[in-house]
Amino acid sequence: MTTSAASALPASAAPAGTAPPASTPPKAKPALGILAAISGSHMVNDMMQSLILAMYPILKGEFSLSFGQIGLITLTYQLTASLLQPLVGLFTDRRPQPYSLPFGMTSTLIGLMLLAFAPSFGVVLLAAAFVGIGSSIFHPESSRIARLASGGKHGFAQSMFQVGGNTGTAIGPLLAALVIAPYGQRSVAWFGVAAVLGICLLLVVSRWYATHHIAAAGSKKPVAVAPYPRKVVVGAVAVLLVLIFSKYFYLAGISSFYTFYLMERFGLSVQNAQLHLFFFLFASALGTLVGGPIGDRIGRKPVIWVSILGVAPFALLLPHADLFWTTALTIVIGLVLSSAFSAILVYAQELMPGKVGMVSGLFFGFAFGMGGMGAAVLGLFADRSSIAVVYQAIAYLPLLGIVAALLPKEVRRV
Repeated sequence: MTTSAASALPASAAPAGTAPPASTPPKAKPALGILAAISGSHMVNDMMQSLILAMYPILKGEFSLSFGQIGLITLTYQLTASLLQPLVGLFTDRRPQPYSLPFGMTSTLIGLMLLAFAPSFGVVLLAAAFVGIGSSIFHPESSRIARLASGGKHGFAQSMFQVGGNTGTAIGPLLAALVIAPYGQRSVAWFGVAAVLGICLLLVVSRWYATHHIAAAGSKKPVAVAPYPRKVVVGAVAVLLVLIFSKYFYLAGISSFYTFYLMERFGLSVQNAQLHLFFFLFASALGTLVGGPIGDRIGRKPVIWVSILGVAPFALLLPHADLFWTTALTIVIGLVLSSAFSAILVYAQELMPGKVGMVSGLFFGFAFGMGGMGAAVLGLFADRSSIAVVYQAIAYLPLLGIVAALLPKEVRRV
């Protein structure tokens, strides 16, 4: 009798004392237009930043710089961004600033103009600092917007965001070879047009973000709960920072000194060396596009493990290769190593839910800081030995990828 009565209940009803069956909410779709806009503005932002790296041979000749001074330019730019990004991210977690993004791009534009007309090494450092300030504002907030626009596909959204930046970084040396090398330092000012375009894109993104934030503020959000005890989270974050150190210290040797390495070892011209740098950076952009979606499917930890430790054999072979294999090996290194950051960033965001801005600022800032410190230290090392010796020394850094084994097996999707 009881059984038949229960079975006679309508589908929408439930026996007393039991919870009604939860309806499955429709899956949100990624806001592809916003993701494309934020990725495009990331491309413009990082293209302007990479022009600094691509100009190193020109600046070295113009101001008679040592490798240590070259490293100091990178350190100034990266350290400014490194110190400010976590603070910006922490502040905007509490008080979102939708229209801060165009302001950040404007700071980068000012740095670019200063770089174009810098009369001395001191003004070059000031220009690098303005670019760093622009990055510190741009990256935490734009990473948050990418997550908001993801529709739950966090790895895909971060990869789409990151591929814009890596593509811009790759384009920088190509543009330097085609424009700056033939026409000189002041031709950098022409790229201010791209900065204005980036500001316009960010105004559109900021308007969407402001509207989205107001709508989200009116809805009740679930309380964010960390998937692991505090001790486990702290340990996992420490492991991720070691991996960031390994990746970006190594990349500092490639991005800051690769053109000099090719010119010194193989006798290439400035323009030819910049084209080879473009091949490496373009491969990095492609690798970024793959890492996030794969992480969405198979998990972040396998991607992190393979992308850093997996490049170790190629990095160890690189200092002993001829020109053809040097190019081939750097392309493979770029493809594999670049897939790590999107996976690391989303992994960290899932470890500390509800702190997207702070996490993004911390990891972007630490990555920038390690890149800047690496460039400075390796520049001094190159002055005392040679670029070839630097490449032999940094080849062992990807072996630190083995610490990925210490990460928790799974992170709850949030």
